[in-house]
Amino acid sequence: MSLRPSPPARPLPGPDSQPRRFLVKLTTIASALALVAAGALVSGAAEARDRIQVVGSSTVFPFTTAVAERFGQKFGKAPIVESTGTGGGMKLFCAGVGANTPDASNASRRITQSEFDTCKKNGATPIEVKVGFDGIVLANSKKSREIDITLEQLYLALAAEIPGADGKLVKNPNEKWSDVAPNLPNQKIEVLGPPPTSGTRDAFNEMAMEGGCKSVQKRLGIKIDNKRCMQIRADGAYIEAGENDNIIVQKLDSNPNAFGIFGYSFLEENQDKIQGAKVNGIEDSVDNIASGKYPLSRSLYVYIKKEHLGVIPGLQDFINEYVSEAAFGEDGYLEKKGLVPLPKADREAVAKAARAATGMAGL
Repeated sequence: MSLRPSPPARPLPGPDSQPRRFLVKLTTIASALALVAAGALVSGAAEARDRIQVVGSSTVFPFTTAVAERFGQKFGKAPIVESTGTGGGMKLFCAGVGANTPDASNASRRITQSEFDTCKKNGATPIEVKVGFDGIVLANSKKSREIDITLEQLYLALAAEIPGADGKLVKNPNEKWSDVAPNLPNQKIEVLGPPPTSGTRDAFNEMAMEGGCKSVQKRLGIKIDNKRCMQIRADGAYIEAGENDNIIVQKLDSNPNAFGIFGYSFLEENQDKIQGAKVNGIEDSVDNIASGKYPLSRSLYVYIKKEHLGVIPGLQDFINEYVSEAAFGEDGYLEKKGLVPLPKADREAVAKAARAATGMAGL
């Protein structure tokens, strides 16, 4: 029997071998699938719904609702607008991208650094649109007398703690407005206002509570921590009335002794029932709010999610409608709702950036 030599052993797969090329191909396919999946996070929104969803501030709610109605008349399928409060709206807005997140959020104050950081971490790029001005008012029923109050008096009426005779903080002892100042009503302090999730509450804390606290510190020559300045009393004098400002208006109409805190637009819409107080002697008029003369003036915003443009049908058209002169311009339909327009040059700059969909790179 002849012995045949054994066939030579096959070499181990090298860099140019078929198995290696196969693995490379698999890796390439996997990478491509990963990219498709990442894109689906956004594109899935279009497949899941075809109506724009907006959340956020109760103050900006009536303005955005008016724009949504006009958009619906022009393009069909008006956007769904929900009043969740500024803080609640930004939390939903910055949660990420896709069908389960809103396309826009109304805000009665500017986005905070922590909110922006959350948006960035979750892949959401806000487009900031400053839509106009508003004033925070302290209003009461027209059945009662109109008052003139200072920021310092507001702080002394509503702060959880105020300086005592020795300058040290004590639990607020003021039960009646007249305990704060003799020119104020001789009646129980009862104020209906927004909860902590509201941008109106944030703005009121910063402008009224902190502003009044600074006045007290200067007068007494003392120092108070800002957080304690903005802590509102929880003994029943201040009542959190939720995010629906219309409910506050209704309660003021039925209770002449109560006061309410909300945006100027709600005062404008209900002038037959309620009246606004002067603050530091300044009336809450359109001119005073636009000029910043009124002490409780603020800017209002709408934030649009850049990643949803071109994915959610009509989102860019919705932005364009909002920044049209017919909407947020002088004599526009939003001014008739109580929005105080930006100066013309500012409106033009805001509209140009909004139409270009310029996303925020930072604060």
